[in-house]
Amino acid sequence: MLTIAYIGNGKSANRYHLPFALKLKDKIKVKTIYSRSGRQNWTPIDGVHYTTDINDIYDDPEIQLVVVSTPGSTHYQLAKDVLNHGKNALVEKPFTETSAQARELFALAKEKGLLVQCYQNRRYDSDFLTVQKVIESGKLGDLLEVEMSFDYFRPEVPTNVDHFSIESSYLYGHACHTLDQVISYFGRPDDVHYDVRQLLGADRMNDYFDIDLYYGTLKVSVKSSYFRIKPRPSFVVYGKKGMFVKAEKDRQEVDLKHFYLPDHPDFGLDQPENYGTETYMDADNQYHEEKVVSVPGDYSRVYEGLYQAIINGQPKTVKDEETILQLEMLETGIKQVKH
Repeated sequence: MLTIAYIGNGKSANRYHLPFALKLKDKIKVKTIYSRSGRQNWTPIDGVHYTTDINDIYDDPEIQLVVVSTPGSTHYQLAKDVLNHGKNALVEKPFTETSAQARELFALAKEKGLLVQCYQNRRYDSDFLTVQKVIESGKLGDLLEVEMSFDYFRPEVPTNVDHFSIESSYLYGHACHTLDQVISYFGRPDDVHYDVRQLLGADRMNDYFDIDLYYGTLKVSVKSSYFRIKPRPSFVVYGKKGMFVKAEKDRQEVDLKHFYLPDHPDFGLDQPENYGTETYMDADNQYHEEKVVSVPGDYSRVYEGLYQAIINGQPKTVKDEETILQLEMLETGIKQVKH
């Protein structure tokens, strides 16, 4: 068994982590959850020790992995503390504020023979996994463009933020997901173009980004805005022989927000009306337009990967160099905002 503790007992821990760790009952034991305030806004989990003393985690020899699910500005120091207490660490996104901090944590973990990794659950989004399936089918031919959008219509979010900060920026909050998806599948780009804006003006929240990554003749675009009353498709893929459109995002988050959890067999599953459409010309120059059954998403695969890495010595699912590259991109892009 892999025995886990959590630092932080808020939405991140209870919505995006615990349901998926608890799903792997034969491999993972959740032992302790620390929060500074001790307030319990979520239903307590039977058998878990809730504490306001972080040393209940650090001094417990049974705990092998500590999950840091606290605000981004605290990630670097808490991850460092966890490693210095001889524990492996899983750190919520964004991993750190700078690539230099990330390099320091990876070096410290290596020195101590421990694992530290960023929680990149969006690698296991249904829409992203389905796009991979379509690309690898070869029906679209050589890839030319991939457009990835993560839009909201939440104008109240940027309106309620008076001053710019990295922690509240859309780039650090959401591009960390989509850039990681691109890096994990396509690797290091040849070139990157950044368009990072504050639609409400200088010294306001970064509420928009449009980043183009170039891989030879292929362009992969990562786009997000808080002001899209109708969101763009989650993915549009263009190849020399056809295209694929996946309009709707992965449904795991939708279900989680309604407290419909992974213990339901249909959790996060697309229905036929949610499927994407591929349109292509085949080898005989015949036109096809077909629905593509979505690949199921599953955030518990993050925890499965951690179990295999820590217990069975398998390679980490999120490589150090991928996290460092993503943070270098965030650092470069955020320089465009006006203070």
